[in-house]
Amino acid sequence: MAILKHIASKNADYGEAERYLIFQHDEYTQKPILDENGHMLIREEYYLDGINCDPFTFAAECQETNAYFHKNQSYNEIKSHHYIISFDPKDRDEHGLTGELAQQLGVEYAKKNFPGHQALVCTHTDGHNGSGNIHVHIVINSIRKYDTEPQPYMEFDRDSKAGYKHHLSDRYRIYLKQKVMDMCTANGLNQVDLLTPAERKISEKEYWAKRRGQKNLDKHNTELEKKGLTPRQTTFQTEKQYLRDAIDTVASQATSQEEFSRLLSKKYNITFKVSRGRYSYLHPNRSKYITGRSLGTLYEEKHLLQIFQENSTAQITKNPVPDISQVVNSLTQPVSPHTATTAEAPHTFLFIKSDLRLVTDLQHCIKAQQSQAYAQKVKLSNLKMMAQTVAYIQEHGFQSKEDLDAALSDASAQSTDARNTLKTTEDTLKNVNEQIHYTGQYLANKSIYSDYRKSRNKEKFYDDHRAELTLYESALRILKEKSQGNKLPTLKMLREEKNRLTELQAVQREDFNARREYERELRTVCSNVDIILGTSQVQNRQREHTQEKS
Repeated sequence: MAILKHIASKNADYGEAERYLIFQHDEYTQKPILDENGHMLIREEYYLDGINCDPFTFAAECQETNAYFHKNQSYNEIKSHHYIISFDPKDRDEHGLTGELAQQLGVEYAKKNFPGHQALVCTHTDGHNGSGNIHVHIVINSIRKYDTEPQPYMEFDRDSKAGYKHHLSDRYRIYLKQKVMDMCTANGLNQVDLLTPAERKISEKEYWAKRRGQKNLDKHNTELEKKGLTPRQTTFQTEKQYLRDAIDTVASQATSQEEFSRLLSKKYNITFKVSRGRYSYLHPNRSKYITGRSLGTLYEEKHLLQIFQENSTAQITKNPVPDISQVVNSLTQPVSPHTATTAEAPHTFLFIKSDLRLVTDLQHCIKAQQSQAYAQKVKLSNLKMMAQTVAYIQEHGFQSKEDLDAALSDASAQSTDARNTLKTTEDTLKNVNEQIHYTGQYLANKSIYSDYRKSRNKEKFYDDHRAELTLYESALRILKEKSQGNKLPTLKMLREEKNRLTELQAVQREDFNARREYERELRTVCSNVDIILGTSQVQNRQREHTQEKS
């Protein structure tokens, strides 16, 4: 298969592109390879042509074009565009692809798709790391030298006029890929669909990072083996590959987006987020998210949601939902006093939140009524939630609907008590903070008040220090009101009390949050049971009515 790569360069030295095409360069560092005398080595086999320029004066002619149109004078401007067409290594043996034929195809491709530009077309037959894949380099000056005929991929009139820059739009990029596919198909070469997103997208940057990392790792392992040590890691893994492997493992287990996020965080310390339908993942060693799009289509919303639904369906098939009528009978049958148990909240409250959610009532869901596909999806989700609700009831030992309602009432009362206790502590802490504030205000102006008491001309002293004395008097009055005739507390005592109340507030808030979540979970269970009971009772009445008619 042939693939197309694009590199935009801001390097004003066009001669560097010529030197790269003609002389040998290290595949990792991209630096020229020198002989023993410090001279660059010419590539063993290459084919070079120029379009709208002489290939050996490409740099000078580009500079003349830039000067003529007064363009590419700024450091931040893109000076050239570098396209690489890499053919499948199998094309050499299976389809007779040679360097001459690849060069001919590359020249025709450049003339048709980069008209009006000065271009270098060079074919290399060595490939990366001796792989042998033939590839064609096309380097064009970003400024168009000649006017051309308008083409279908051009968005603006200036895209066909001289003196304007090469504009690589999305439409143009798709067009260029399509032309590569057409070229290979017409010449009987191996080719795949370049316009379909890759399932596992490996960018060129990631590819070379993996190559460099593996090379360094092999070197390190060799040194360890010389010392008689066994290397722990033999394969280098990029950050993106770490995410792919983790997502593949978790996605095969998760049945919902929430479970998927929880497992990623718990097992691999990966943070998952969804923004406007786009999945993103945060590697433990990074501060910036990596989008699912950059990882491949297997890591985006559409594919993963399908996997979650398949896992959920398989789980329901493996663990079938108990007959709803049996659930109804078990919850509505009277319970013997000897077997009845009431769920009581423990004194030291510990709550672990489950994935239980409300069952959707299809009769009142407008979206489900409008879309049959969505209704089917909701039905599968409801089956799963019903099964989890039944399992929850059995695990927590509820023997009847009355037990469940009593547990909810008790949890609600405990949640209310915890909220009131927390509110009392917060009010006390607020009062202590006010005392600290006014005590500080009182102590800051106490010396001025003492000087006022000692002054001979109190009226003049009061006028000069009216603000400070007013603050002192108001602080003293408020402190006395709060102490209710008792001795005023010291600032040290108040700060110690504040620290104690702050710690108590944190503990009480955690307790309140846990009890509130437990209450919400019981409400979800009760709501699901009501829907299950309501549905089953309607079915029973319909069944009894049918039997009466027969």
